[in-house]
Amino acid sequence: HSSRRAGKVGLVYLFSGLGGSVLSVLFIRNGVSVGASGALFGLLGAMLSELITNWTIYTNRLAAMANLIIIAAINLALGILPHVDNFAHIGGFLTGFLLGFVLLIQPRFGWLEQPFGGKTKSKYTACQIVLLIVALLLAIAGFAVGLLMVFRGVNGNDHCSWCHYLTCVPTSHWKCDN
Repeated sequence: HSSRRAGKVGLVYLFSGLGGSVLSVLFIRNGVSVGASGALFGLLGAMLSELITNWTIYTNRLAAMANLIIIAAINLALGILPHVDNFAHIGGFLTGFLLGFVLLIQPRFGWLEQPFGGKTKSKYTACQIVLLIVALLLAIAGFAVGLLMVFRGVNGNDHCSWCHYLTCVPTSHWKCDN
């Protein structure tokens, strides 16, 4: 089971890096961004969605959620510094968040396979299944629209006048070169 789980986490990492790169390409027009931070943010997003979808198996749920949100918020806040590609972080986080609902779903507590195909409880809750379907549809739509926009050469800044502030906020100490 652990190698299957590692493979799923690897897929989250890979696709989160791709999702972060797609969002980055749409908004960062005058430079190249490299690094694994989008993929790492994807793992953080997947941890959050995994916590939400498997809520009943955790004991310190609120503390874990608060911890994840604080870590994400601090890192995203650091992303407004110049030369940090916060679009890759945001895109990776959102991709990982959606893929966590799809790939990191755990069977409900007490679910057991019975001999001859009988089950004592259904494997997943209705809420888990709904989250999985909605997240899968949003992830597919997001990749389709994002990649279509990239291949058409769309500049995301033309459609969002304030989005450049998500990756750099000019201050008296530094300027942002859009």
